[in-house]
Amino acid sequence: MPEEAKPNQSELVVLAKDGLYCEAGGFYIDPWGSVETGIITHGHGDHAHIGSQHYYASRSSLGILKTRMGEETPITTLAYGKVIRLGETEVSLHPAGHILGSAQVRIAHAGQVWVVSGDYKRDPDPTCAPFEVVECDTFVTEATFASPVYHWPPIENVVREIHDWWMQNRARGQNSILCAYSLGKVQRVLAELMRFTNEPVHLHGSATRLVQVYRDEGVSMAPTIPVSELDKKEKLKGALIIAPPSASGSTWTRRFEPYEVGFASGWMQIRGNRRRKAYDRGFIVSDHADWPSLLRTIEETKAKRIIATHGSSDILARYVREEMGKEGITFETQFGEEDE
Repeated sequence: MPEEAKPNQSELVVLAKDGLYCEAGGFYIDPWGSVETGIITHGHGDHAHIGSQHYYASRSSLGILKTRMGEETPITTLAYGKVIRLGETEVSLHPAGHILGSAQVRIAHAGQVWVVSGDYKRDPDPTCAPFEVVECDTFVTEATFASPVYHWPPIENVVREIHDWWMQNRARGQNSILCAYSLGKVQRVLAELMRFTNEPVHLHGSATRLVQVYRDEGVSMAPTIPVSELDKKEKLKGALIIAPPSASGSTWTRRFEPYEVGFASGWMQIRGNRRRKAYDRGFIVSDHADWPSLLRTIEETKAKRIIATHGSSDILARYVREEMGKEGITFETQFGEEDE
């Protein structure tokens, strides 16, 4: 057991130097250091770090993890719900509804049940298995959007807005560049666009391989054309191009002039975020739980103890204590916002 953790006997999971550590099982969850055994909740770079000796992950996340961590990464995959024994614990993975293959980690030991949720959402998403409520004694929850201001609109309404924006720009002779994170967000937008069109969407190279991983897993999405396959002299007009946020304002976008730029993210709930980042349009699309969903999930797990991590964890922990009558504390993790 890492010396810096110093848990008491009741702590099944502690915050250690290399991540969330379960001494009874001898494993870490989403370790950010190099450890012997790690369980990965999902493939975003702030949760899936290379360098450990062995990993466990959900079966449907394997393509993503091999793409991002390398083909030689030693990963044992588990079907959702399959129980394995690690050390003195029984461990199983359950859908988190965040992205393809995302998982919550259920740990049972000595009469205790803990669930470490990783990142999750409760809204419908055709690209991944829906969140599964797992009852437990202690629930470790993300707090990325832990503020009452965050309340997601129905995804079908938002994607209709994206499609309408695209068509309006086309009528004006402009292209539409939609910025969205390459893992999870791009694929969800492409899948939801099938409600309105089967027209090809042009893709930045950063998303091309990951879109194919989703297709290989049987996820239906709008057809795509890699921008790299276009002739350099080919001039697009009225097209939808999906690119990472880093492409906005770069020289890469010049070939698509004239254009408008939009951003699909939960942060677009706050209009000031759009203005500061100089986007023409903001579309509220998040792969995390909004405030009502966080509170609903905490109640449904029936957990008496809540540990909030990354994001507005202090706000959520305080609300849990003062308004929900549960024990609420925080873990200061290194998890970030790669996917928002």
